[in-house]
Amino acid sequence: MILFSVLSPLENAVRWLLDQFHYHLGLPWAWAIVATTIVVRIILVPLTVRQIHSMQSMQKHAPEMKEIQRKYKGDRQKLNEELMKFYKENNINPAASCLPLVAQFPVFISLYLVLRHFSKHVPPGSDLSWLHVVPNIAAKANSHWSGYLLLVVYAGSQILSTYFMSATMDKAQRTIMMIVPLIFITVIARFPAGLVLYWVTTNLWTVGQGLITRRLMPKTPAPAWPRRTPAKKPEPQPVKAPEPAKAVAPAPPAPRRVRRKKKGGTRR
Repeated sequence: MILFSVLSPLENAVRWLLDQFHYHLGLPWAWAIVATTIVVRIILVPLTVRQIHSMQSMQKHAPEMKEIQRKYKGDRQKLNEELMKFYKENNINPAASCLPLVAQFPVFISLYLVLRHFSKHVPPGSDLSWLHVVPNIAAKANSHWSGYLLLVVYAGSQILSTYFMSATMDKAQRTIMMIVPLIFITVIARFPAGLVLYWVTTNLWTVGQGLITRRLMPKTPAPAWPRRTPAKKPEPQPVKAPEPAKAVAPAPPAPRRVRRKKKGGTRR
């Protein structure tokens, strides 16, 4: 297929990484897959930072976006136009939250191609077990009871990672995002157990990343606008006219005191 031929360089890179971890560092093949997953996630750190900033920005402007959705809920086309305009004005990229997941998909397919003929690639008698529980990471997950145990771990890690990735969604969307991956368990069960191990590792990385992000990065306060009921302005109080000054009656003049002459005065 054309897709497989395009991914051939990436398939060779994944096989080279597995060889380095196994032959040069002495890791078992199962733990080489875990180490390869960690290397992939480290390479994707710049995309992860963009994902975190996008989620914070979406959370910050969530009240405004909900107000736009409420205003244009009857006109789907107008709603999309206003949301795109709002994203552009506030430098929001809603697709950034999916970049790490999309970037991992080619690696996922490449690892599948490596594990598909893994028994031919490794020397005969190689230890392909994981924790001595999964006997063969190149075999299908549903071929052994331990594969089902690994699928249960995958389901739990998928729910936790989706919880942290969908922090800005409403409850209905978050519930759908948690349930849909579980539906694909029947499909994933047909993949090699090593591929399930890869996805469990990347899910646990996402959980740890979400815990660290919540602890270290400050929460972005939501803006006060928009309000459903605008605050009432205080009504202006009527200005009372000043009362006219009362006329003050002039004080009556003080009575004049007349000095009386003393009787028996001497005459000249």
